Amino acid sequence: MSEHNCGCGCGHDHEHDDDCLELETMTLTLEDDTELECTVLGVFEVEDIEGKEYIALLPQEDETVLLYEYKELDNDEIELNSIEDDDEFDKVTAAFDEIFNDEEE
Repeated sequence: MSEHNCGCGCGHDHEHDDDCLELETMTLTLEDDTELECTVLGVFEVEDIEGKEYIALLPQEDETVLLYEYKELDNDEIELNSIEDDDEFDKVTAAFDEIFNDEEE
């Protein structure tokens, strides 16, 4: 996915209209097979990390943002991977904070 500038989080380049009011959601299946419904805040790249994209998710029953490595697969599916490296996670968190704070202003 590329970066879009409509500012509403819907992922489309357009003027604000009724289609832009509903945010995309995603259901995560956790290791214990419970499901977690999340709002997709955005997919983004990190300046110092080449070849990877990341996704920010907000569980609907929580206010803790979840960050994952994001990959689009050939068959219109996506793959989410945990960010295991502490340095990489710190860079992703900083990039998310910068993007999110810019959108709030």
